[in-house]
Amino acid sequence: MRIFPIVFACLTACRPTAAEPVAASPTTPGEAPLHPPAPVTAPAYFSGAVELPGASLPFFVAVRPEGDGWVAAVDIPMQGARQIPAQDVAYDGRSLSFALDSVGAKWSVRLDDEGDSTECSLAQSGAAFPCTLAVVDEAAYAEMLAPKRPQTPKPPLPYPTREMTIDTGAVTLAGTLALPQGPGPHPAAVLVTGSGAQDRDETISDHKPFAVLAHHLAEHGIATLRLDDRGVGGSTGTLATSTTEDLAADVRAAHAWLVSQPEIAKDRVGVIGHSEGGIVGPAAAATTPGIAFVVMLAGTGVPGEQVVMKQTELIVRRSGMPEAQVAQAVEQQRAIFETLRTAKDEAAARTRVAEILGASGPVDDAVRKPQIDVLFSPWFRAFIAHDPRPVLAKLRVPVLALVGDLDLQVDAEQNLPAIEKALKKGKNRHATTRRMPGLNHLFQPAKTGLPAEYGMIEVTMSPVVLTLVSDWIGALPPKAERP
Repeated sequence: MRIFPIVFACLTACRPTAAEPVAASPTTPGEAPLHPPAPVTAPAYFSGAVELPGASLPFFVAVRPEGDGWVAAVDIPMQGARQIPAQDVAYDGRSLSFALDSVGAKWSVRLDDEGDSTECSLAQSGAAFPCTLAVVDEAAYAEMLAPKRPQTPKPPLPYPTREMTIDTGAVTLAGTLALPQGPGPHPAAVLVTGSGAQDRDETISDHKPFAVLAHHLAEHGIATLRLDDRGVGGSTGTLATSTTEDLAADVRAAHAWLVSQPEIAKDRVGVIGHSEGGIVGPAAAATTPGIAFVVMLAGTGVPGEQVVMKQTELIVRRSGMPEAQVAQAVEQQRAIFETLRTAKDEAAARTRVAEILGASGPVDDAVRKPQIDVLFSPWFRAFIAHDPRPVLAKLRVPVLALVGDLDLQVDAEQNLPAIEKALKKGKNRHATTRRMPGLNHLFQPAKTGLPAEYGMIEVTMSPVVLTLVSDWIGALPPKAERP
């Protein structure tokens, strides 16, 4: 699920733009040099961290000469930002400054003789954050850009996989079928990703949760079909204009394709959805009698607007912000949602939202516009308006709902009781709900639950959760034998 707190700007993944070399200046503007620097003509590699409230965000910079100046590329692996060209690059061996215009951020660094920072700051959205930076060699730099992900499956895989496409009539969906060893027929599940443009592995911060989940399930006798989202990888279409119902239609098409495969047990095909996928999966199952079970991993039980409001409150508070700023963030979200609900003229509503966002500090229009475009997209409007409770009340198939108790994006206290109540209202006799101790939104063992922590954790998905899901599916009785 996307992260929507917007009271203070964070460094977020940005799209590459052309970077023009800028002539190096001997000092940070307005400052005198420590001493005349020696000419620097070789590339330099740096490892650093920005100290955000409640978290430390690692970043990496590669600087190289080009023409009469310097160019730089910035990596922020925890946020999926890779080789982002920097602007306004100036480097002389004693000072380094550069900007990322796409997020309105500018670094200013002074270095000692060993290449360690004596002064380092990041300015963004009218706020300044301390940072550290140190020179590293090229080999260490390359190693740092590849964080350890021991659970990610590596070839050769001990089970067969098959690349495939589905023509739904509206879009073409591309994905991977992973099959257990043996002829089958096997139980199977469609894996449904969270919000935002996700590939079939649901890649985030170099983690590949769906590749890990598919691998575990294949080794435990359960087939999976995982798909690129609309407009991602090999899939066509546009995610921003797709509503919850559009995405549920994709799941129904994927289910129909799965049950047509000879290796699959046609009466044992369900859905496993993570985050927003835990909304879309039940929506598909409620209108598709053949879907045999539903697994909700950090799925929601209240309307999207309430989920985002609580997400904002929890993340801002856990980030160490004073209660006054927590209240400001929540009020900002409330004002935006009120504008989205009541505005009759989109142009006027966009202006009003820009004014609300502007209250959190000056940010370049190029940064604000993508935020506002998301808020006014058909996908977001459908998401915040969708109430999952009537859908859950319609489910008669077995349901497993898990939420981590350190999940700050889908709060267990807010959502699990609502899921339980809705399933009970529908007289579902095959529902299991669990609050998973010590786990975050990705079901990683965590300390704070903050999204900034995701990339720092080597574990992609808790083995406890993997085993719980495979055991639960494996123990499901055939439909004809259910009470």
